[in-house]
Amino acid sequence: MSRSNQKVVPGCKAALDQMKYEIAAELGLMNSSFAGGGADTEFGGELGTASSGGASGSVNWSAISTRQAGSVGGEITKRLIAQAEQALGAGFTL
Repeated sequence: MSRSNQKVVPGCKAALDQMKYEIAAELGLMNSSFAGGGADTEFGGELGTASSGGASGSVNWSAISTRQAGSVGGEITKRLIAQAEQALGAGFTL
């Protein structure tokens, strides 16, 4: 069976990217010297893990270890499960 990264809800890509970069910032993976995209990294400065010069950082995904990338993915999964449990506990249906 082949894996697919297709989203069940196509409009969720921006929210998942935002969550990914927030978690990377919380884990200290932000790198202000990387000259990559940077469009999704506005939260690094708010969390205090980007450079102190006010410029937002970025994550050089090719330079981090597999364990670090897995930590980001695992934290995303934990948060999405917690959000679903809260929604179900509040009487909402998914």
